Amino acid sequence: MLILSIETSCDETSAAVIENGDTILSNVVASQINSHKRFGGVVPEIASRHHVEYITLIIEEAMEEAYVQFSDLDAIAVTEGPGLVGALLIGVNAAKAIAFAHNLPLIPVNHIAGHIYANQLEAPLEFPLLALVVSGGHTELVYMKEHGSFEIIGETRDDAAGEAYDKIGRVIGVPYPGGKHIDEMAQLGEDTFNFPRAMIDEDNYDFSFSGLKSAFINKVHNADQKGEELNREDLATSFQHAVVDVLVSKTVRAAKEYDVKQIILAGGVAANSGLRAGLKAAVAEELNDVPLIIPPLSLCGDNAAMIGAAAFLDKEKYTDTNLALNAQPGLTL
Repeated sequence: MLILSIETSCDETSAAVIENGDTILSNVVASQINSHKRFGGVVPEIASRHHVEYITLIIEEAMEEAYVQFSDLDAIAVTEGPGLVGALLIGVNAAKAIAFAHNLPLIPVNHIAGHIYANQLEAPLEFPLLALVVSGGHTELVYMKEHGSFEIIGETRDDAAGEAYDKIGRVIGVPYPGGKHIDEMAQLGEDTFNFPRAMIDEDNYDFSFSGLKSAFINKVHNADQKGEELNREDLATSFQHAVVDVLVSKTVRAAKEYDVKQIILAGGVAANSGLRAGLKAAVAEELNDVPLIIPPLSLCGDNAAMIGAAAFLDKEKYTDTNLALNAQPGLTL
């Protein structure tokens, strides 16, 4: 079964052709980072305009790379939410147009489910499993008993981890997106500032990163007011250790309580080398028999391949073009 999938939830325009839900024939991504860098974050109107410019070209490139025609396809899949409403609408309407023109089923996909199912492109999912989803807008622990069953057992009560990375990145003057640069700097410093590990010992699986962000900003601003110069690498290392300690600790504890057969890491922050290394080490030490799946860097950020992988599981539910489909910016699992 061949699915053409489309992803435009934020600032990447992507299209992919996926075979049987686990084989990538093509996965084309056009990033808008350079356009948003000067603003220090994503500007929704600019993102939408770029999607309009790129969407047709990206779809054509994905089809060409996969050596398929529209007549070869079995379905169209598209991200319906969550995300920026203007950006989502570009992808949804492109998908509806193609599905209508070629009389193909149209499969809507939750963006977060897509991040989880990116791991299926690496290895089969084994249930029950625990997914740690970490991105710019989401930080969640998701328990799955079976395909399509999502139970959120823990989530952030304020800032998402990726959002906190970008905000403290602006404070110490690294380019947008800050997460990548903070991660690189964190490999060069030491944890000398001992920032707070919020909620790490509480009897729940929720997260909070606003206090950590405030502690970081206050430390930098106080030093600036006194004319002191803080080591940026040590700041980055201390911040990253605080984030990773909380994420890893709660993931391992939840995996033990729910007796899962597999742990998977998902979302844009899954590309963070500190988180990848910390989770690998903790799982190996405390959960010897539980396999850990971490997607390759190319599947951590927003991409259409993950949307096609998630759509394959819902293929039986959707048999028509579904022209009533609309963007749902606040969609939840």
